[in-house]
Amino acid sequence: MSRLGVGVIGAGVISQTYLENLTSFPDVDVVAVGDIIPERAQAKAEEHGVPAWGTADDVLGDPRVDLVVNLTIPQVHVEVSAAAVAAGKHVWTEKPLGLDRAGTQELLRAADAAGVRVGSAPDTILGPGFQTAKRAIAEGVIGTPLFVQTAFQTQGPDLWHPEPAFLFAEGAGPLLDMGPYYFSALVSLLGPIAGVAARGSRWRTERHIHTGPRAGESFPVEVPSTVQVLSSFEGGQHGTHLLSFDSALERHGVIEIHGSEGTMILPDPNRFEGRIAYVKPLGVFRDGMRTEQEWIEIEQQGTVVGRGLGVLDMARAIAAGRPHVATGELGYHVLDVMLSAQESASTGQYLEIASTVADVPLLPEGFDPFAAELG
Repeated sequence: MSRLGVGVIGAGVISQTYLENLTSFPDVDVVAVGDIIPERAQAKAEEHGVPAWGTADDVLGDPRVDLVVNLTIPQVHVEVSAAAVAAGKHVWTEKPLGLDRAGTQELLRAADAAGVRVGSAPDTILGPGFQTAKRAIAEGVIGTPLFVQTAFQTQGPDLWHPEPAFLFAEGAGPLLDMGPYYFSALVSLLGPIAGVAARGSRWRTERHIHTGPRAGESFPVEVPSTVQVLSSFEGGQHGTHLLSFDSALERHGVIEIHGSEGTMILPDPNRFEGRIAYVKPLGVFRDGMRTEQEWIEIEQQGTVVGRGLGVLDMARAIAAGRPHVATGELGYHVLDVMLSAQESASTGQYLEIASTVADVPLLPEGFDPFAAELG
């Protein structure tokens, strides 16, 4: 089982953490960086000791590259991933897997026909925080999961981002920008989502940039800036989900699983670690009883790293012939859920989800990013 050669396409901001982590893992070998601006790729390659740099075509044509890491903008995710598949490469892509159903489905069909794998962010579900919580739920700590609640609410990224317009454009908004973290986590825990009903609002059609060189400029708000979703899972559970860029109350990372024998809070699904705790039912109320509940803390198990874990898991899974965790099928199902919620918010209808996905596996016990398992 030999380690895979990795090529990175896209040398923007997110590439920094990917390259820092991937170049520290002994089981992958980063051999090339490509970007639409080759000089930017060169700077990243030299900073991280990567031997080759150039354009996307240079990475795709490099025979040492077995797996492409697609860190381009969402609008070209499918295009770049499809080119990698056509070149016979496995591909890991940043979220979302795509922006429409047809093109994304065709990508997965092409990969299957070519005998290569597709993986899709977010890989926070591979972090020790989420993995520890998932194992505890599987072991029955809170009994049978019954329903879920999640919340992400802020005043909006226009208050701090120097170029926020793309976050309020078609293909983004709080639903498609932050939804992948929450829905990927829930599908990984509870299985596929069968249907959704949603409502959305856009109380301002124009916002302003507040920081950076373009401060004071305005831009249009093209999509709902607040979305509330009701979800029904194939397993019988249901959930409520708030995603908002309009809230005066800054509250995010809320993910609660309510079961027959307790309730658990999980780490922020946008992070790789965090608090895991649960409460047990109070039982029968009697006169004079105190209603305070004791939180029982669960110690997180595993090594905290960050983005790039999905790439490492793919490399090891390919070598071992086992399924990887964050598959293209999972990414597509989450995309289908979010697009359906967007359509439901527009039409007011409950929509059934056409796609499904197999059970999402746990990482192997004792998964250590810094152990050398491959030759």
